[in-house]
Amino acid sequence: MKLVWFRRDLRLDDNPALHHAIEDARAQNEPVVALYVATPMQWEKHGLSSRQADLIFRRLGALQKELSDIGVALFYHQCSSFHDAAEAVIKLVDSNGVTGVYYNKDYEVDEQQRDTYLQQALSNHACHIDVIAKDGKCVLPPGSILNKQGQYFKVFTPFKRAWLTRFATGGNRPLSPPSKQLVAVNRLISDDFVLFHPDIAFDYPRESSERWDASEYDIHKKLQQFCHEHLDDYEERRDIPSTDGTSTLSAYLAIGALSARRCIQEASLAADIEHISQGAQTWISELVWREFYQHLIYFEPRLVKNENFLLWGNRLQWRQDDDWFEAWCTGNTGYPIVDAAMKQLNTTGWMHNRLRMVVASFLVKDLQIDWRKGEHYFMSKLIDGDFAANNGGWQWCASTGCDGQPYFRIFNPISQGERFDAKGEFVRQWLPELEGVPDKFVHAPWNWPQFDSLNYPSPMVDHKEQREITLALYKRAKDS
Repeated sequence: MKLVWFRRDLRLDDNPALHHAIEDARAQNEPVVALYVATPMQWEKHGLSSRQADLIFRRLGALQKELSDIGVALFYHQCSSFHDAAEAVIKLVDSNGVTGVYYNKDYEVDEQQRDTYLQQALSNHACHIDVIAKDGKCVLPPGSILNKQGQYFKVFTPFKRAWLTRFATGGNRPLSPPSKQLVAVNRLISDDFVLFHPDIAFDYPRESSERWDASEYDIHKKLQQFCHEHLDDYEERRDIPSTDGTSTLSAYLAIGALSARRCIQEASLAADIEHISQGAQTWISELVWREFYQHLIYFEPRLVKNENFLLWGNRLQWRQDDDWFEAWCTGNTGYPIVDAAMKQLNTTGWMHNRLRMVVASFLVKDLQIDWRKGEHYFMSKLIDGDFAANNGGWQWCASTGCDGQPYFRIFNPISQGERFDAKGEFVRQWLPELEGVPDKFVHAPWNWPQFDSLNYPSPMVDHKEQREITLALYKRAKDS
Protein backbone atom coordinates (compact mmCIF):
# COMPACT_ATOMS: atom_id res chain seq x y z
CA MET A 1 0.00 0.00 0.00
CA LYS A 2 1.18 3.51 -0.85
CA LEU A 3 0.28 6.41 1.46
CA VAL A 4 -0.05 10.03 0.32
CA TRP A 5 0.13 12.48 3.21
CA PHE A 6 -1.72 15.66 2.28
CA ARG A 7 -0.73 18.90 4.02
CA ARG A 8 -0.71 22.27 2.19
CA ASP A 9 -1.22 20.61 -1.17
CA LEU A 10 -4.96 19.95 -1.23
CA ARG A 11 -5.30 19.18 -4.93
CA LEU A 12 -5.20 16.38 -7.51
CA ASP A 13 -3.87 18.56 -10.34
CA ASP A 14 -0.10 19.10 -10.46
CA ASN A 15 0.46 17.22 -7.22
CA PRO A 16 3.87 15.50 -7.50
CA ALA A 17 3.45 13.36 -4.38
CA LEU A 18 0.06 12.00 -5.44
CA HIS A 19 1.18 11.57 -9.05
CA HIS A 20 4.27 9.54 -8.14
CA ALA A 21 2.48 7.46 -5.51
CA ILE A 22 -0.09 6.32 -8.06
CA GLU A 23 2.62 5.73 -10.67
CA ASP A 24 4.61 3.52 -8.27
CA ALA A 25 1.46 1.75 -7.03
CA ARG A 26 0.47 0.81 -10.57
CA ALA A 27 3.92 -0.57 -11.28
CA GLN A 28 3.74 -2.72 -8.14
CA ASN A 29 0.00 -3.45 -8.31
CA GLU A 30 -0.65 -1.85 -4.92
CA PRO A 31 -3.48 0.40 -3.70
CA VAL A 32 -3.09 4.06 -2.73
CA VAL A 33 -4.68 5.71 0.29
CA ALA A 34 -4.57 9.38 1.29
CA LEU A 35 -4.33 10.92 4.76
CA TYR A 36 -4.94 14.36 6.22
CA VAL A 37 -3.92 15.06 9.82
CA ALA A 38 -5.43 18.08 11.58
CA THR A 39 -3.25 19.64 14.30
CA PRO A 40 -5.37 22.25 16.13
CA MET A 41 -2.87 23.17 18.85
CA GLN A 42 -0.12 23.64 16.27
CA TRP A 43 -2.46 25.73 14.11
CA GLU A 44 -3.28 27.93 17.08
CA LYS A 45 0.44 28.40 17.73
CA HIS A 46 0.91 29.43 14.10
CA GLY A 47 -2.09 31.77 14.13
CA LEU A 48 -4.22 29.96 11.54
CA SER A 49 -7.29 32.09 10.81
CA SER A 50 -10.78 30.72 11.36
CA ARG A 51 -11.67 31.50 7.73
CA GLN A 52 -8.72 29.59 6.37
CA ALA A 53 -9.60 26.71 8.70
CA ASP A 54 -13.09 26.70 7.21
CA LEU A 55 -11.73 26.77 3.66
CA ILE A 56 -9.42 23.85 4.47
CA PHE A 57 -12.35 21.89 5.90
CA ARG A 58 -14.55 22.60 2.88
CA ARG A 59 -11.69 21.82 0.53
CA LEU A 60 -11.16 18.49 2.28
CA GLY A 61 -14.80 17.65 1.62
CA ALA A 62 -14.37 18.37 -2.08
CA LEU A 63 -11.00 16.58 -2.17
CA GLN A 64 -12.53 13.47 -0.63
CA LYS A 65 -15.02 13.24 -3.52
CA GLU A 66 -12.37 13.99 -6.15
CA LEU A 67 -10.02 11.33 -4.76
CA SER A 68 -12.87 8.85 -4.51
CA ASP A 69 -13.49 9.27 -8.24
CA ILE A 70 -9.99 7.90 -8.93
CA GLY A 71 -10.24 5.12 -6.37
CA VAL A 72 -8.32 6.76 -3.53
CA ALA A 73 -9.91 7.02 -0.08
CA LEU A 74 -9.11 10.06 2.07
CA PHE A 75 -8.62 9.20 5.72
CA TYR A 76 -8.59 11.72 8.56
CA HIS A 77 -6.91 11.94 11.93
CA GLN A 78 -6.66 14.70 14.53
CA CYS A 79 -3.89 15.27 17.07
CA SER A 80 -2.22 18.17 18.82
CA SER A 81 1.11 18.85 17.15
CA PHE A 82 3.22 18.24 14.08
CA HIS A 83 5.29 15.71 16.05
CA ASP A 84 2.12 13.81 16.94
CA ALA A 85 1.09 13.95 13.28
CA ALA A 86 4.34 12.24 12.26
CA GLU A 87 3.74 9.63 14.98
CA ALA A 88 0.27 9.02 13.54
CA VAL A 89 1.72 8.41 10.09
CA ILE A 90 4.21 5.96 11.58
CA LYS A 91 1.36 4.13 13.35
CA LEU A 92 -0.60 3.92 10.11
CA VAL A 93 2.48 2.54 8.34
CA ASP A 94 3.03 -0.07 11.04
CA SER A 95 -0.56 -1.31 11.18
CA ASN A 96 -1.42 -1.37 7.47
CA GLY A 97 1.58 -2.70 5.61
CA VAL A 98 2.45 0.59 3.96
CA THR A 99 5.49 0.27 1.67
CA GLY A 100 5.83 3.93 0.69
CA VAL A 101 4.98 7.34 2.17
CA TYR A 102 4.68 10.27 -0.24
CA TYR A 103 4.35 13.96 0.56
CA ASN A 104 5.19 17.40 -0.80
CA LYS A 105 7.79 19.41 1.12
CA ASP A 106 7.11 22.39 3.36
CA TYR A 107 9.92 24.85 4.07
CA GLU A 108 9.10 26.31 7.49
CA VAL A 109 11.14 25.18 10.51
CA ASP A 110 8.47 23.26 12.46
CA GLU A 111 7.29 21.53 9.31
CA GLN A 112 10.83 20.51 8.33
CA GLN A 113 11.48 19.14 11.82
CA ARG A 114 8.27 17.09 11.54
CA ASP A 115 9.38 15.60 8.24
CA THR A 116 12.94 14.93 9.41
CA TYR A 117 11.56 13.05 12.41
CA LEU A 118 9.34 10.96 10.14
CA GLN A 119 12.18 10.15 7.75
CA GLN A 120 14.52 9.13 10.55
CA ALA A 121 11.89 6.97 12.23
CA LEU A 122 10.97 5.15 9.03
CA SER A 123 14.59 4.73 7.97
CA ASN A 124 15.07 2.61 11.12
CA HIS A 125 11.93 0.58 10.44
CA ALA A 126 12.21 -3.21 10.47
CA CYS A 127 10.65 -3.33 6.99
CA HIS A 128 11.97 -1.16 4.19
CA ILE A 129 9.71 1.89 3.82
CA ASP A 130 10.22 4.32 0.96
CA VAL A 131 9.82 7.95 2.02
CA ILE A 132 9.37 10.08 -1.09
CA ALA A 133 9.44 13.86 -0.54
CA LYS A 134 8.57 15.89 -3.64
CA ASP A 135 8.73 19.59 -4.47
CA GLY A 136 5.15 20.69 -5.05
CA LYS A 137 4.96 24.03 -3.26
CA CYS A 138 7.21 26.04 -5.57
CA VAL A 139 7.60 25.96 -9.33
CA LEU A 140 11.38 25.99 -8.85
CA PRO A 141 12.31 24.70 -5.39
CA PRO A 142 14.75 26.30 -2.95
CA GLY A 143 18.32 25.58 -3.94
CA SER A 144 17.58 25.61 -7.66
CA ILE A 145 18.01 29.40 -8.03
CA LEU A 146 21.43 30.54 -6.82
CA ASN A 147 23.80 33.34 -7.76
CA LYS A 148 27.25 32.86 -9.34
CA GLN A 149 28.76 32.38 -5.88
CA GLY A 150 26.35 29.52 -5.19
CA GLN A 151 24.43 31.54 -2.61
CA TYR A 152 20.76 32.43 -2.38
CA PHE A 153 19.61 35.77 -3.78
CA LYS A 154 18.96 38.59 -1.32
CA VAL A 155 17.47 40.97 -3.91
CA PHE A 156 14.32 40.19 -5.86
CA THR A 157 15.13 41.56 -9.34
CA PRO A 158 18.21 39.37 -9.99
CA PHE A 159 16.33 36.44 -8.42
CA LYS A 160 13.51 37.01 -10.86
CA ARG A 161 15.89 37.17 -13.84
CA ALA A 162 17.55 33.93 -12.80
CA TRP A 163 14.16 32.35 -12.09
CA LEU A 164 12.77 33.26 -15.53
CA THR A 165 15.92 32.01 -17.25
CA ARG A 166 15.70 28.69 -15.42
CA PHE A 167 11.98 28.40 -16.08
CA ALA A 168 12.49 29.03 -19.81
CA THR A 169 14.77 25.99 -20.08
CA GLY A 170 11.63 23.84 -19.87
CA GLY A 171 10.62 20.83 -17.87
CA ASN A 172 8.17 22.86 -15.79
CA ARG A 173 4.84 21.80 -17.22
CA PRO A 174 2.27 20.93 -14.55
CA LEU A 175 1.39 17.30 -13.94
CA SER A 176 -2.09 16.32 -15.10
CA PRO A 177 -4.60 14.99 -12.56
CA PRO A 178 -4.14 11.21 -12.11
CA SER A 179 -6.59 8.77 -13.64
CA LYS A 180 -8.30 5.96 -11.74
CA GLN A 181 -5.95 3.66 -9.86
CA LEU A 182 -6.14 -0.14 -9.92
CA VAL A 183 -7.26 -1.09 -6.40
CA ALA A 184 -9.38 0.82 -3.88
CA VAL A 185 -9.06 0.54 -0.07
CA ASN A 186 -11.80 2.02 2.11
CA ARG A 187 -10.82 0.71 5.53
CA LEU A 188 -7.67 0.84 7.64
CA ILE A 189 -6.64 -1.42 10.51
CA SER A 190 -6.95 1.27 13.18
CA ASP A 191 -9.85 3.20 14.65
CA ASP A 192 -7.65 6.30 14.84
CA PHE A 193 -8.12 6.91 11.11
CA VAL A 194 -11.59 7.50 9.74
CA LEU A 195 -12.83 8.22 6.26
CA PHE A 196 -13.24 11.95 5.88
CA HIS A 197 -16.85 13.13 5.75
CA PRO A 198 -18.52 16.57 6.10
CA ASP A 199 -19.85 15.84 9.60
CA ILE A 200 -16.46 15.05 11.05
CA ALA A 201 -15.40 16.78 14.28
CA PHE A 202 -12.99 19.46 13.10
CA ASP A 203 -11.75 20.80 16.41
CA TYR A 204 -10.78 24.34 15.41
CA PRO A 205 -12.78 27.60 15.24
CA ARG A 206 -14.28 28.15 11.80
CA GLU A 207 -15.75 31.25 10.20
CA SER A 208 -17.60 31.06 6.90
CA SER A 209 -15.52 30.92 3.71
CA GLU A 210 -18.55 30.35 1.47
CA ARG A 211 -17.63 33.15 -0.93
CA TRP A 212 -14.58 31.06 -1.90
CA ASP A 213 -15.02 28.03 -4.14
CA ALA A 214 -13.91 24.67 -2.76
CA SER A 215 -14.01 22.25 -5.70
CA GLU A 216 -10.99 21.86 -7.95
CA TYR A 217 -13.20 22.31 -11.01
CA ASP A 218 -14.50 25.68 -9.79
CA ILE A 219 -11.05 26.84 -8.69
CA HIS A 220 -9.58 26.09 -12.10
CA LYS A 221 -12.55 27.73 -13.77
CA LYS A 222 -11.82 30.86 -11.77
CA LEU A 223 -8.17 30.74 -12.82
CA GLN A 224 -9.11 30.36 -16.48
CA GLN A 225 -11.66 33.16 -16.30
CA PHE A 226 -9.11 35.53 -14.79
CA CYS A 227 -6.44 34.66 -17.33
CA HIS A 228 -8.76 34.86 -20.33
CA GLU A 229 -10.77 37.93 -19.33
CA HIS A 230 -8.71 40.10 -16.96
CA LEU A 231 -5.03 39.24 -17.27
CA ASP A 232 -4.18 41.64 -20.08
CA ASP A 233 -5.38 44.67 -18.11
CA TYR A 234 -4.00 43.39 -14.78
CA GLU A 235 -1.19 45.96 -14.84
CA GLU A 236 -3.68 48.86 -15.07
CA ARG A 237 -6.33 47.53 -12.67
CA ARG A 238 -4.42 45.66 -9.95
CA ASP A 239 -3.92 48.70 -7.67
CA ILE A 240 -7.54 49.90 -7.74
CA PRO A 241 -9.32 48.35 -4.73
CA SER A 242 -12.82 49.26 -5.89
CA THR A 243 -12.49 47.01 -8.98
CA ASP A 244 -12.00 43.26 -9.41
CA GLY A 245 -8.52 43.83 -10.78
CA THR A 246 -6.67 41.06 -8.93
CA SER A 247 -6.98 37.32 -9.40
CA THR A 248 -8.17 36.58 -5.81
CA LEU A 249 -6.53 33.16 -6.19
CA SER A 250 -4.18 33.64 -3.24
CA ALA A 251 -6.37 31.67 -0.83
CA TYR A 252 -6.09 28.58 -3.04
CA LEU A 253 -2.33 28.97 -3.40
CA ALA A 254 -2.03 29.29 0.38
CA ILE A 255 -3.68 25.94 1.12
CA GLY A 256 -2.31 24.26 -1.99
CA ALA A 257 -5.68 23.85 -3.71
CA LEU A 258 -4.00 25.39 -6.77
CA SER A 259 -0.38 25.20 -7.88
CA ALA A 260 1.69 28.19 -8.95
CA ARG A 261 2.93 26.13 -11.88
CA ARG A 262 -0.62 25.69 -13.16
CA CYS A 263 -1.19 29.44 -12.78
CA ILE A 264 1.86 30.29 -14.85
CA GLN A 265 0.99 27.79 -17.55
CA GLU A 266 -2.51 29.21 -17.82
CA ALA A 267 -1.13 32.75 -17.94
CA SER A 268 1.45 32.03 -20.60
CA LEU A 269 -0.80 29.68 -22.58
CA ALA A 270 2.26 27.55 -23.30
CA ALA A 271 3.82 30.45 -25.22
CA ASP A 272 7.25 32.05 -24.80
CA ILE A 273 7.01 33.57 -21.34
CA GLU A 274 8.99 36.64 -22.45
CA HIS A 275 6.50 37.59 -25.19
CA ILE A 276 3.20 37.56 -23.35
CA SER A 277 1.22 40.67 -22.42
CA GLN A 278 2.48 43.17 -19.87
CA GLY A 279 -0.41 42.25 -17.61
CA ALA A 280 0.55 38.58 -17.71
CA GLN A 281 4.19 39.40 -17.06
CA THR A 282 3.25 41.52 -14.04
CA TRP A 283 1.05 38.79 -12.59
CA ILE A 284 3.74 36.16 -13.11
CA SER A 285 6.15 38.53 -11.38
CA GLU A 286 3.84 38.45 -8.34
CA LEU A 287 3.99 34.65 -8.38
CA VAL A 288 7.79 34.84 -8.53
CA TRP A 289 7.71 37.12 -5.44
CA ARG A 290 5.87 34.27 -3.71
CA GLU A 291 8.67 31.89 -4.71
CA PHE A 292 11.31 34.41 -3.55
CA TYR A 293 9.87 34.48 -0.04
CA GLN A 294 9.54 30.67 0.08
CA HIS A 295 13.21 30.33 -0.86
CA LEU A 296 14.13 32.94 1.73
CA ILE A 297 12.63 31.13 4.72
CA TYR A 298 14.33 27.94 3.58
CA PHE A 299 17.78 29.56 3.64
CA GLU A 300 17.07 31.82 6.64
CA PRO A 301 15.08 29.75 9.16
CA ARG A 302 15.56 32.52 11.74
CA LEU A 303 12.80 34.41 9.89
CA VAL A 304 10.36 31.84 11.24
CA LYS A 305 11.49 32.79 14.75
CA ASN A 306 10.29 36.42 14.71
CA GLU A 307 13.68 37.82 13.71
CA ASN A 308 14.44 40.76 11.43
CA PHE A 309 16.32 39.85 8.28
CA LEU A 310 18.45 42.99 8.65
CA LEU A 311 20.14 42.81 12.04
CA TRP A 312 20.05 46.56 12.65
CA GLY A 313 16.27 46.18 12.81
CA ASN A 314 16.77 44.61 16.24
CA ARG A 315 17.73 48.06 17.54
CA LEU A 316 14.45 49.75 16.53
CA GLN A 317 12.64 51.09 19.58
CA TRP A 318 8.98 50.33 18.96
CA ARG A 319 6.10 52.14 20.65
CA GLN A 320 4.15 50.03 23.13
CA ASP A 321 0.60 51.35 22.87
CA ASP A 322 -2.26 48.86 23.02
CA ASP A 323 -4.89 51.54 22.38
CA TRP A 324 -3.20 52.64 19.16
CA PHE A 325 -2.86 49.05 18.03
CA GLU A 326 -6.52 48.38 18.79
CA ALA A 327 -7.55 51.44 16.76
CA TRP A 328 -5.57 50.10 13.83
CA CYS A 329 -7.01 46.58 14.18
CA THR A 330 -10.60 47.79 14.30
CA GLY A 331 -10.31 50.43 11.57
CA ASN A 332 -10.67 53.49 13.78
CA THR A 333 -7.55 55.47 12.92
CA GLY A 334 -9.34 58.43 11.31
CA TYR A 335 -7.60 57.76 7.97
CA PRO A 336 -10.33 56.46 5.61
CA ILE A 337 -8.20 54.28 3.30
CA VAL A 338 -6.62 52.56 6.30
CA ASP A 339 -9.93 52.10 8.13
CA ALA A 340 -11.78 50.84 5.05
CA ALA A 341 -9.04 48.29 4.36
CA MET A 342 -9.12 47.00 7.93
CA LYS A 343 -12.92 46.74 7.82
CA GLN A 344 -12.57 44.69 4.62
CA LEU A 345 -10.07 42.37 6.31
CA ASN A 346 -12.12 41.92 9.47
CA THR A 347 -15.34 41.31 7.54
CA THR A 348 -14.15 39.10 4.68
CA GLY A 349 -10.77 37.67 5.71
CA TRP A 350 -9.16 39.21 2.64
CA MET A 351 -7.57 42.55 1.77
CA HIS A 352 -6.53 44.09 -1.53
CA ASN A 353 -2.76 43.83 -2.01
CA ARG A 354 -2.14 47.57 -2.46
CA LEU A 355 -3.99 48.20 0.79
CA ARG A 356 -1.95 45.59 2.64
CA MET A 357 1.08 47.77 1.96
CA VAL A 358 -0.77 50.94 2.98
CA VAL A 359 -2.05 49.64 6.32
CA ALA A 360 1.27 47.95 7.13
CA SER A 361 3.15 51.16 6.46
CA PHE A 362 0.68 53.05 8.66
CA LEU A 363 1.10 50.67 11.60
CA VAL A 364 4.88 50.61 11.43
CA LYS A 365 5.76 54.10 10.23
CA ASP A 366 2.88 56.27 11.40
CA LEU A 367 2.32 54.52 14.71
CA GLN A 368 5.84 53.09 15.25
CA ILE A 369 4.35 49.76 16.34
CA ASP A 370 6.37 46.56 15.87
CA TRP A 371 5.69 44.99 12.48
CA ARG A 372 5.44 41.57 14.13
CA LYS A 373 2.18 42.57 15.82
CA GLY A 374 0.71 43.40 12.43
CA GLU A 375 2.12 40.22 10.91
CA HIS A 376 0.43 38.13 13.59
CA TYR A 377 -2.87 39.99 13.27
CA PHE A 378 -2.92 39.47 9.51
CA MET A 379 -2.32 35.73 9.91
CA SER A 380 -5.14 35.52 12.45
CA LYS A 381 -7.57 37.07 9.95
CA LEU A 382 -6.44 36.27 6.40
CA ILE A 383 -8.07 33.48 4.44
CA ASP A 384 -4.95 33.48 2.27
CA GLY A 385 -2.49 33.58 5.15
CA ASP A 386 0.85 32.14 4.06
CA PHE A 387 3.74 32.54 6.47
CA ALA A 388 6.50 33.22 3.95
CA ALA A 389 4.53 35.76 1.91
CA ASN A 390 3.09 37.45 4.99
CA ASN A 391 6.45 37.70 6.74
CA GLY A 392 8.16 38.91 3.57
CA GLY A 393 5.52 41.54 2.94
CA TRP A 394 5.59 42.90 6.47
CA GLN A 395 9.37 43.04 6.60
CA TRP A 396 9.37 44.76 3.19
CA CYS A 397 7.04 47.45 4.54
CA ALA A 398 9.01 47.71 7.79
CA SER A 399 12.28 48.07 5.81
CA THR A 400 13.84 45.34 7.95
CA GLY A 401 13.60 42.56 5.38
CA CYS A 402 15.42 41.09 2.44
CA ASP A 403 15.15 43.62 -0.41
CA GLY A 404 12.82 45.73 1.73
CA GLN A 405 11.45 49.18 0.99
CA PRO A 406 14.03 51.87 1.95
CA TYR A 407 13.08 53.17 5.39
CA PHE A 408 12.78 56.77 4.21
CA ARG A 409 9.97 55.82 1.80
CA ILE A 410 6.83 56.13 3.88
CA PHE A 411 3.36 55.76 2.39
CA ASN A 412 1.14 58.79 2.88
CA PRO A 413 -2.34 57.38 3.66
CA ILE A 414 -4.05 60.45 2.20
CA SER A 415 -2.23 60.51 -1.13
CA GLN A 416 -2.45 56.71 -1.42
CA GLY A 417 -6.22 56.98 -1.08
CA GLU A 418 -6.44 59.85 -3.55
CA ARG A 419 -4.29 58.02 -6.08
CA PHE A 420 -5.86 54.57 -5.97
CA ASP A 421 -9.42 55.38 -4.86
CA ALA A 422 -9.85 58.79 -6.45
CA LYS A 423 -13.65 58.94 -6.13
CA GLY A 424 -13.73 57.22 -2.76
CA GLU A 425 -15.73 54.24 -4.05
CA PHE A 426 -13.84 51.71 -1.95
CA VAL A 427 -13.83 53.91 1.13
CA ARG A 428 -17.59 54.50 0.96
CA GLN A 429 -18.23 50.79 0.47
CA TRP A 430 -16.67 50.00 3.85
CA LEU A 431 -17.27 53.30 5.65
CA PRO A 432 -20.89 54.21 4.88
CA GLU A 433 -20.65 57.07 7.40
CA LEU A 434 -18.59 58.91 4.74
CA GLU A 435 -21.24 58.46 2.05
CA GLY A 436 -22.13 62.16 1.94
CA VAL A 437 -18.58 63.51 1.99
CA PRO A 438 -17.57 65.11 -1.34
CA ASP A 439 -14.88 63.35 -3.35
CA LYS A 440 -12.51 66.24 -2.70
CA PHE A 441 -12.55 65.55 1.04
CA VAL A 442 -13.28 61.82 1.26
CA HIS A 443 -9.66 60.87 2.04
CA ALA A 444 -9.18 63.76 4.47
CA PRO A 445 -12.73 64.28 5.79
CA TRP A 446 -11.53 66.41 8.72
CA ASN A 447 -10.97 69.20 6.19
CA TRP A 448 -14.64 69.15 5.16
CA PRO A 449 -16.58 72.03 6.81
CA GLN A 450 -19.30 69.59 7.94
CA PHE A 451 -16.92 67.03 9.44
CA ASP A 452 -18.34 67.49 12.96
CA SER A 453 -21.68 66.10 11.74
CA LEU A 454 -20.07 62.76 10.81
CA ASN A 455 -19.89 59.72 13.04
CA TYR A 456 -16.23 59.24 12.15
CA PRO A 457 -13.10 59.76 14.28
CA SER A 458 -10.55 62.51 13.80
CA PRO A 459 -7.08 61.35 12.72
CA MET A 460 -5.38 59.64 15.65
CA VAL A 461 -2.00 61.08 14.61
CA ASP A 462 -0.62 63.71 12.26
CA HIS A 463 1.07 61.90 9.37
CA LYS A 464 3.72 64.56 8.76
CA GLU A 465 4.74 64.66 12.40
CA GLN A 466 4.83 60.86 12.68
CA ARG A 467 6.92 60.62 9.53
CA GLU A 468 9.65 62.75 11.11
CA ILE A 469 9.55 60.67 14.30
CA THR A 470 9.92 57.49 12.26
CA LEU A 471 12.81 58.81 10.20
CA ALA A 472 14.67 59.69 13.40
CA LEU A 473 13.83 56.31 14.95
CA TYR A 474 15.18 54.40 11.95
CA LYS A 475 18.26 56.62 11.62
CA ARG A 476 19.17 56.00 15.27
CA ALA A 477 18.81 52.25 14.81
CA LYS A 478 20.99 52.19 11.71
CA ASP A 479 23.63 54.59 13.00
CA SER A 480 24.04 52.79 16.31
